[in-house]
Amino acid sequence: MRNLFLFLSRQYFFFMFIAFEAIALIILVNNNVYQRSVFVSSANNMAGNLYTFSSDLTDYFNLKTINKQLADENAILYSLSKSSFIKTIQQNFIYEDTMYRLQYRYIDAKVINNTVTKRNNYIMLNKGYKQGVAKDMAVVSPEGIVGTVKEVSENFATVLSVLHSESKVSAKIKRLGYIGTLSWAGSDYRTGLLKDIPFHIQVKPGDTIITSGYSYTFPEGVMIGRVKSVNSNPGENFFTINISFSADYNKLGYVFIINNLMQKEQMNLEKLTQKNDKGTN
Repeated sequence: MRNLFLFLSRQYFFFMFIAFEAIALIILVNNNVYQRSVFVSSANNMAGNLYTFSSDLTDYFNLKTINKQLADENAILYSLSKSSFIKTIQQNFIYEDTMYRLQYRYIDAKVINNTVTKRNNYIMLNKGYKQGVAKDMAVVSPEGIVGTVKEVSENFATVLSVLHSESKVSAKIKRLGYIGTLSWAGSDYRTGLLKDIPFHIQVKPGDTIITSGYSYTFPEGVMIGRVKSVNSNPGENFFTINISFSADYNKLGYVFIINNLMQKEQMNLEKLTQKNDKGTN
């Protein structure tokens, strides 16, 4: 211990120099947009490469589970082909829903990092803008919704998980058709909350909850989970419904990133409608 203190006292100026350099770098990144973007992109790539190595090592010892999951995903694709037109393009495929006249491109991706125990959880995928991924795209698994793309680098993307305090998804009770807002309570990663469902609706435990399609990201009908319990609060006109998620977010392996090819047209139309509405008032 004495030798350690002697070493630190002799190298005092060197450690002070390193500390001041670190402080200067933090100030530079926090106060300059360009430097911050370069730092975030570089850090994202470095973390992505590290997580890829760790994930590959783990996958080597879990080949049986991974193969089972891939088989499940293939089953999903085959089921879609019965009622939709699917064109395979390398690792992408296009799903054209002739009833709603919407197009979605599905990009397969591998989860290389994931958290479920924090208040704000994120997921990292091994696909980036080089593979066609962009911010705000939806992410789903064969079992249900996963989240939305938050940040993208050349070969990686971070996803704002459903298990995040800022996550809000427009959801629908499949049997009844009523729309509510799905969020996460922040405790159990297996349970979500469905709000804005009025008291007069006869919601039952076991009812299926799916995406409503009332967004530019998730298509209608993506599985979310099932009603676990229905609670009413005095003085409020809406239920608070506990949902059991259909996807196990602690075991995510492979997912699909969904690109709504009509998103830009939808957003432009909404902006035009709002602009004309303001002009009439």
